Amino acid sequence: MTTRTLIEAEALEPLLGSRRLRLFDCRFDLARPESGRQRYLDEHLPGAVYVDLNRDLSRPATPTSGRHPLPAPEVFAARLREWGVNDDSLVVAYDDVNGMYAARLWWMLRWLGHDDAAVLDGGMRRWIQLGLPTSDEVRPTVHGNFIARPRPGRAVSADELLLAGHDPATRVLDARAPERYRGEVEPIDKVAGHVPGARNYPFTLNLDDQGRFLPPGQLRAALAACLDDVAPERTIAYCGSGVTACHLLLAMEHAGLAGARLYPGSWSEWSSDPARPVATGPEP
Repeated sequence: MTTRTLIEAEALEPLLGSRRLRLFDCRFDLARPESGRQRYLDEHLPGAVYVDLNRDLSRPATPTSGRHPLPAPEVFAARLREWGVNDDSLVVAYDDVNGMYAARLWWMLRWLGHDDAAVLDGGMRRWIQLGLPTSDEVRPTVHGNFIARPRPGRAVSADELLLAGHDPATRVLDARAPERYRGEVEPIDKVAGHVPGARNYPFTLNLDDQGRFLPPGQLRAALAACLDDVAPERTIAYCGSGVTACHLLLAMEHAGLAGARLYPGSWSEWSSDPARPVATGPEP
């Protein structure tokens, strides 16, 4: 199966209408959860299906699960079939905020063993800037034949992360903004700070000033400086709730640094247990 990371709008446009193509609109707003679907209904890429972060890419949260816990693999696999995904589908996800929500779907497809998936670089904004076709038609989907081949090792638990933070052969990366990492502010979760041993690598470093991913070589150089010769397979990424960390994992794979893992519960799960240690300040 083809392994993909990003796809350019110019390369995607000729594929519209292809039997293999499945398009997913992942637009979302944490402050206004219903606004993403409304934007989809107003205008979307032709043939796209809307995917909701809260309802489709997460299961209901509990007080200790983090804000966006992963759905059970079999539940998400069934949803993919409902959306028309087949084993040979090329899945392309997009949003309008630099790929952060689309990357969550991309990572979840990898997690279930489907590698022929990509994020639209530049998203909906660049698509419209280029004058490419859009639609307000919501088309019915035909049930797909997707079979999940889960890779449970792609996700780690809080206990595994605790051990990793003290292991010099493992690198833990925090994809949140620097001020949240340092514990100076915490706009969402009850406790501020970071996982002891984690290094800060904000996901926004993956992007240029147009909101597109940096070239692979540039990404690789910046990430390698942070990894300090630690292999990508020994790297774990987290963020606030397991969303923007997927953006970092996408950037790593695009840079040729495949194999890093996700802590899905991220800071919202970690900080929910007062027994877990918390670090503040600029140092790991």
